[in-house]
This record gives sequence, structure tokens and C-alpha cells, in this order.
Amino acid sequence: MITVEYVRLMARYNMWQNNALIAAAETLDPAALNADRGAYFGSILATCNHLLWADQIWMSRLSDWQPPKGSILDSVSLWPTLAAWKADRMRADGRIRLWAQRLRPIDLRGNLHWYSGSQGRDISRPVATCVMHMFNHQTHHRGQVHAMLTAAGATTTDTDLVFMPEYI
Repeated sequence: MITVEYVRLMARYNMWQNNALIAAAETLDPAALNADRGAYFGSILATCNHLLWADQIWMSRLSDWQPPKGSILDSVSLWPTLAAWKADRMRADGRIRLWAQRLRPIDLRGNLHWYSGSQGRDISRPVATCVMHMFNHQTHHRGQVHAMLTAAGATTTDTDLVFMPEYI
């Protein structure tokens, strides 16, 4: 379904895009980052918080990460400042890249089993589908953040995968 090369490419894309998001967000003041902008999770920072929480929960299922604190409801407020979020975001992106580099084709086969707090039940899905979901989820919410940053007056950069620098 997917290859380790795909996972490595998406891990690089994730890091590239998060670095661009950080640069744009750092041009805004805390009030702009926390203003409710009508997105699903409300603000820029809340959406960034949810995204990092979700990456951590998925990596706890796919690898040896500790699950993040709190539930999906708590996910929007785990990092109270951009600086706190940035430190953990950058650390997580590095760990995702390292995980992707160590991934073997066999690691993408079989099913992943977990208890979903949001669904309130046990779930089993193909590992490859779960990995694709994690990267798709990142892109989805970063798109929301990109739109909110633009609306807040921040200068954003290209998000097209085909224009990603070869080395980051």
C-alpha cells in the first residue's frame, strides 16, 4: 500500500511545513495566536496543540513513545505558549524523522490494535492506513493553521510537496 520511502518523504514534509508554520506564528503576538478564529479547535495555538497531541498519540501506537497527557478534549490546551509548543513540536518532528529512517517494510504490514478514547472502543486497522492517516491528519490541520495565520496577517510560505527542498 505504502513504502518506507513514502513515510520518509512525509516525515520530511511534516518537518518542513512545521518549521514554516513556526516562523509565521512567531511573527504574531499571543493575543493573535489565541484568538478564536472559527476553526474546529478555535485558535491557531489550540489547533497546533491538538496536532502535536495527535502526533504523539499516533506515535505511541506506532512506536515506543509515551502517550501524551490528557484526552482529545484536553489536547487544545496542553502547551500554553507558542514557545512551549515549539520546543516539543521540534523534538517530535525529529523523532518522527528518526522513526521513519529506521522503518522497515515489514513494519508497515499487519494490523494495529488500540483503544480509542474518542470512539470509546477497541479499534483494529492496517498499520499502513494508520501511518497514512497520521500524515493526512497533519496536513489537514496545518492547512487550517495556514489559513488562520494568513487571515491574521502573517506571511506564510509554500505548502506544495513538489516544491519541498530536497534537503532540510
